[in-house]
Amino acid sequence: MTLAAQNFTALDVGLTWRNSFAQLGKRFFTPLAPWPLPAPYWVGRSASVARELGLNALWLNSPELLQVLAGNQPMAGTQPLASVYSGHQFGQWAGQLGDGRAILLGETGGLEVQLKGSGLTPYSRMGDGRAVLRSSIREFLCSEAMHGLGIATSRALCVIGSDAPIRRETVETAAVVTRVAPSFIRFGHFEHFCHHDQPAQLKILADYVIDRFYPACRASAKFSGNPYAALLEAVSERTATMVAQWQAVGFCHGVLNTDNMSILGLTIDYGPFQFLDGFDPGHICNHSDTQGRYAFDQQPNIAYWNLFCLGQALLPLIGEQELAIAALESYKTVFPAVFERLMFAKLGLLDASANTATVDQGLLQDILQLLAQDRVDYTLFWRRLSHVAAGTHAPSVRELFLDRSGADAWLLRYSERLALIPRGLAADLMLETNPKFVLRNFLGEQAIQASKLKDYSVVETLLRLLESPFEEHAGFEDYAASPPDWASSIEISCSS
Repeated sequence: MTLAAQNFTALDVGLTWRNSFAQLGKRFFTPLAPWPLPAPYWVGRSASVARELGLNALWLNSPELLQVLAGNQPMAGTQPLASVYSGHQFGQWAGQLGDGRAILLGETGGLEVQLKGSGLTPYSRMGDGRAVLRSSIREFLCSEAMHGLGIATSRALCVIGSDAPIRRETVETAAVVTRVAPSFIRFGHFEHFCHHDQPAQLKILADYVIDRFYPACRASAKFSGNPYAALLEAVSERTATMVAQWQAVGFCHGVLNTDNMSILGLTIDYGPFQFLDGFDPGHICNHSDTQGRYAFDQQPNIAYWNLFCLGQALLPLIGEQELAIAALESYKTVFPAVFERLMFAKLGLLDASANTATVDQGLLQDILQLLAQDRVDYTLFWRRLSHVAAGTHAPSVRELFLDRSGADAWLLRYSERLALIPRGLAADLMLETNPKFVLRNFLGEQAIQASKLKDYSVVETLLRLLESPFEEHAGFEDYAASPPDWASSIEISCSS
């Protein structure tokens, strides 16, 4: 389906559009329009993202915009396209991939806008180009949840549903997510042009990314003016920070293929993700990941492996293997440093220093061991500990543990350490670091089941809570509780 095939006047919603990616050349993409979605309806909308885009709130409630974002009518000024990329999937070279169900409309307000689930493209392979309501609700809510947590991420303007049937393991219904990010360029874009021996396109892409997002790489003294080595280091450091944040908050991505890794260090492509319930370092959230490649405790190493693949793709531009290896080294220092800082903040140790390093590291390692030993609810533990530090009334921390004596001994050591810090400042840090609300699987499932019955109130409530997850939101304690027994039967796979 092309734009010319749609007999609609392009809708002007007052946004100024450009598409700098479309200027890279015809080998980077295929121009095409979204496929129409029959009888679309609103499921969820983010007023926050609308403001980021400069979109008037009245448009966000309009039936006209509903038709545009469902793919049924073109938007004035956009240049829709699907990009090509390649990548490694589950550790194996998968060859050419690409936007198999996503259409990039262009950029507005400095952000790219993409429709996911918008129909077949030349890169759909064996897929149908569609997304289902189930996965679309999860991506919409988790994008905004991660933003609320302060973790770099793509965001989502809205999710639109349709009763059109879509076959996965069972017959489900269709949906489209409108997602936004400064860029959706992935490691796999660079792998594609390196693997296909297209050095001119590889350089065009790298120069585009550097000039638009990493201009400081042009003046890198460390790499003797080699901007491509500097780019690899910058991406490594952003990725290290992002993954450290995942580990600290207990987020499992589930499918860290190189085509799901952002060149900007953003969390993208929310598929079989999960926030930990009980703390299990080896937890596998993706039912399709039979070998546990993307288990929670493997994420830091997998991210480095993916960066190594990016380094190989950039090697024709970097020129020297030693420079590429040196650029990757920053990951090994940034990740542990950021992770430790975040975990000390979760403990309220705002005075952590060389003088307290042994005690602080001991407290951290020992509590992580206790949490893993008893599979203690990860989010609930840290939030309750924050209230203990604040001296406010809160359910007991020790009752979360089976090993009460071990918990008591650790809490005594922690109390002695906390006594050396201004209590109010420590508590404030903890309450701003340890969220009350995360998108647990059972909450997402409740939103999905309600939406199937055309009740979108759970989506709306979750969005409001997850946009400000550190606030108490009195009266919504059920959304911060441990999962019910039935939640253990929820299986999340790559199918969406």
